[in-house]
Amino acid sequence: MTARIGVITFPGTLDDVDAARAARLSGAEAVSLWHDDADLKSVDAVIVPGGFSYGDYLRAGPSRGSRR
Repeated sequence: MTARIGVITFPGTLDDVDAARAARLSGAEAVSLWHDDADLKSVDAVIVPGGFSYGDYLRAGPSRGSRR
């Protein structure tokens, strides 16, 4: 039985295509999942690829965290 690996995609995702390819290269079936899917489509595992949430800004987190 082939493992089914879900690859979550959300706005700003960079490496979802690479993650799906890695899943296939490992012998698994890659299943695309949208970030707000309620059903995990009977996947055996989930990959959350990296990326930037709506933008690539230098030090966005610390800059936002210092505002009061």
